[in-house]
Amino acid sequence: MSDKEVILTPEGLKKLEEELEMLKSVKRREVAERIKVAIGYGDISENSEYEDAKNEQAFIEGRVITLEKLLRNARIINSDEIDTNVVSVGATVTVEDLEFGDITEYTIVGTAESDPLQNKISNESPVGRAILGKKIGTVVDVSVPAGVIQYKIVDIKKL
Repeated sequence: MSDKEVILTPEGLKKLEEELEMLKSVKRREVAERIKVAIGYGDISENSEYEDAKNEQAFIEGRVITLEKLLRNARIINSDEIDTNVVSVGATVTVEDLEFGDITEYTIVGTAESDPLQNKISNESPVGRAILGKKIGTVVDVSVPAGVIQYKIVDIKKL
């Protein structure tokens, strides 16, 4: 069984690589030192500092494994691959909410780097799925918990 391909922009790749490096070079040492200090307090069976440090160590190791897997399965989307005639991963898309007239700009990214607060939405999100492969001028229906939102694709540009 193969691992799922992870789509990343160059910026997303850099962020994940930096996080992995920080976890391996800084966080691992910090936690090892915390464990060493906690063991120095004596009996570890009832030592909350030791338990906290071990839990953080387990979290860090789990995140390292996750990041290494993401990077191993990464496919980088470069701006020269982005077709501005249709919505694709890596494109920045301007949409208009046809009910309220609101204009919003989204960058379509892979799930590993989605950040809705920065208007970076996943290609697997409801809006991302609805607009992928569509052209400027197309009206799409997006199913959301509150009902259906209609968006008109106003513009498509590269990152």
